[in-house]
Amino acid sequence: MRITMIGSGYVGLVSGVCFADFGHDVICVDKDAGKIEALRRGEIPIFEPGLEQLVADNVRAGRLSFATDVETSVAASDVVFIAVGTPSRRGDGHADLSYVYAAAREIARHVDGFTVIVTKSTVPVGTGDEVERIVRETNPDAEVAIVSNPEFLREGAAIEDFKRPDRIVIGLDDERARSVMTEVYRPLYLNQAPLLFTTRRTSELIKYAANAFLAMKITFINEMADLCEKVGANVQEVSRGIGLDGRIGSKFLHAGPGYGGSCFPKDTIALAKTAQDYDSPVRLIETTISINDNRKRAMGRKVITAMGGDIRGKRIAILGLTFKPNTDDMRDSPAISIIRTLQDAGAGVTGYDPEGMDNARLVIDDIAYADDAYSAARDADALVIVTEWNQFRALDFERLKSVMKAPVLVDLRNIYRHDEVTKHGFAYTSVGRPSNDVTL
Repeated sequence: MRITMIGSGYVGLVSGVCFADFGHDVICVDKDAGKIEALRRGEIPIFEPGLEQLVADNVRAGRLSFATDVETSVAASDVVFIAVGTPSRRGDGHADLSYVYAAAREIARHVDGFTVIVTKSTVPVGTGDEVERIVRETNPDAEVAIVSNPEFLREGAAIEDFKRPDRIVIGLDDERARSVMTEVYRPLYLNQAPLLFTTRRTSELIKYAANAFLAMKITFINEMADLCEKVGANVQEVSRGIGLDGRIGSKFLHAGPGYGGSCFPKDTIALAKTAQDYDSPVRLIETTISINDNRKRAMGRKVITAMGGDIRGKRIAILGLTFKPNTDDMRDSPAISIIRTLQDAGAGVTGYDPEGMDNARLVIDDIAYADDAYSAARDADALVIVTEWNQFRALDFERLKSVMKAPVLVDLRNIYRHDEVTKHGFAYTSVGRPSNDVTL
């Protein structure tokens, strides 16, 4: 099939290259001419394991191309995906749909023959209705069907998620689109990926409900971690104990400094705002948002406590700046709030991240950057693990101790055992575990 992907950011690029790898002819379109030229040179604007090679392979095979020209691309396509950004709108927290609606108007002007227009961007309930209204208003003669097809990609594992999804949700109110969307995803039949066809509004809500529920699971186990610290229990064992219950499951039950990234923060806020507009508030989600916001600075205060309560004039090394490993995404990363809390208390900060340094420089001011973990730790009064990159799972503690001013480790991801750290002479603080705990 001939597919146009409007928007060549994270979702658009990953989705476009995976569709091309399925055998479809895909054009990824973006207004940013610099980004398109870079993609044509093989320069990938985001870090996602495996993406660079997959782009190169499909460009070489002639199935994937990049353009700024919407008119030609849309006119030649059977399916046009909208995969533009929907950031939180400044002032009220609602999803900013201006890019979605602008794309809809431009697509409407150039469709030729029956075309399925698919919203891949994460959008509130009712957006598809407005997209359809805009298309009909812009081009009353357009022969189109408007579909919702939300993405469920995890940064760092996006290609695997796209090719082996738990489910593919397709919301439509025009039955003509069913066979087209079935053909788009036909290659996934081999993996028996279930296609869930539903109404457009239901599809839009599924995406928000899924992200909100996962954010709530993270927040729940973080609160349990705080309770564990008070009563002398081990949150990792609590996670195992409840996660083995099939009704609960083990995923997203890892205590830490709170959730961040491009999806959970903005999607939970957008869902809460939508629910308020419909006079059906989602109190659990509203509370989740509040707890998570507070937790990030609380983790900064945890570091201060681990250092004796006064950090003015001290140097703290931060390992991991991105919101999760295997990405360069700094959006709403817990590291941002943690670092600001430490700076507010008078500390100097040195940071290191395997992939996120360039993006970190855009959002974190007044810190030093190191070339590796050991350079970051040099002359530091404490070392804090914020993001659980694999590079931080086997640190040489004797080497660290030799370069640090004080052997203090604050492990906000619980990737070490208490005994394996303290035997090297370190003071060790983790999340939700007794100080003498020896389990993983």
